[in-house]
Amino acid sequence: MKRILCYGDSNTWGAVPMNSIDDVRRWGPAERWPCVMANALGDDWTLIEEGLPGRTTVHDDPIEGIHLNGKTYLQPCVDSHWPLDVITIMLGTNDLKHKFSLNPIDIAFGVGSILFAINRLVPTWTIAPRLLLVSPAPVIAPGWLEPLFADAEPKALQLASLYKQQAERYGAAFFDAGTVAQVSLVDGVHFDADQHRVLGMAIAAEVSKLFA
Repeated sequence: MKRILCYGDSNTWGAVPMNSIDDVRRWGPAERWPCVMANALGDDWTLIEEGLPGRTTVHDDPIEGIHLNGKTYLQPCVDSHWPLDVITIMLGTNDLKHKFSLNPIDIAFGVGSILFAINRLVPTWTIAPRLLLVSPAPVIAPGWLEPLFADAEPKALQLASLYKQQAERYGAAFFDAGTVAQVSLVDGVHFDADQHRVLGMAIAAEVSKLFA
């Protein structure tokens, strides 16, 4: 039985596109992309969902809380789930928020720091998991979310090529979610159910390649 951990933010958690700041809904297990992926991979796989809305790569959120720092929680997360055969990482969307004032290279180095940390955290008693770095689909930030993601769209379009460099640097496979999935026009950040399905199937294919 192979074990796969999906480490990400609200799009891994399965947030429904939001109509307002208080519109907090989650797609069901049949709809979220990690579950779609696991179903496609088959019964020989165990899925561990580790999506957290608001999670960044390596940054404390001064408003929503330091617990959203993806690197801070990384060690207890992976240590509680070993052994692991695959870890997917899809982070960086929240790093695009205006309050962080980060450029695309900073965001890419942040996710590279996550990959580096995982490689260092593997216990001696288990094999190193295969890593799949997923560049998030670009945000478009229309409507009410636009002030939170001011100037994010041009930055988001630069992430895929920079993430690919980080994947190569740390021995991870790479996939660009923006090649198959698009964010919803409702909030410009999250996925509709049909896009979760498309993304889940695509990532299942990428995971299968790791064992070909």
